[in-house]
Amino acid sequence: MSVAAFGALCVSSLFTVIDPLGVAPIFASMTARVDARARRRTALKAVLTALCVLAVFAMSGSALLRLFGVTIEAFQIAGGILFALLGLAMLNGSTARPAASDDESEAHEDPSVVPLGVPLIGGPGAMTTVMVLTGQAETPAHVGMLAGAVLVVLGLTWAVLAMAPALFARLGRQGVALTTKIMGLVVLVIGVQFVINGVVPVARAIIAP
Repeated sequence: MSVAAFGALCVSSLFTVIDPLGVAPIFASMTARVDARARRRTALKAVLTALCVLAVFAMSGSALLRLFGVTIEAFQIAGGILFALLGLAMLNGSTARPAASDDESEAHEDPSVVPLGVPLIGGPGAMTTVMVLTGQAETPAHVGMLAGAVLVVLGLTWAVLAMAPALFARLGRQGVALTTKIMGLVVLVIGVQFVINGVVPVARAIIAP
């Protein structure tokens, strides 16, 4: 895969799995009682928390796979299945994101680390995506493209969250639901592709004399 194509795959995969528009309503409800400056600060802390978590999984993912004796192909297939299930859930209108109740919002004065940073932004889907893409990075240029994609997607996520109240009001619930379904379809397709990427080398090894 060329560096440019790999970069496009990284950006599309991470953006659809993190789904900033899906996080935005929860973020808006959690920060409804603070001003715009505090909201931007909370969004920044949440994004930086997710960045740290994803960086750890990107750097230690291969070591973890070796520790448990898991091949990259097996992880790609498992990750693809997870993506497919997540995409189907998004298409059905259920993203499995925890909703924030009023009591929870009051109990957590600073929700930037938990639950916003983890697991809403840097959740299992994003962790799996980073590990799978790290396994697919063939050259240092691919690794650099993945790092750039993480920064770009998290930067876009911060922008969406910072503008969440205005954006949510403009799109409305139906607009957010439609966007989530479109992203769900993309996640489903990416999941199928990951499964294919993992199955093909295994099939070749079995068929080869």
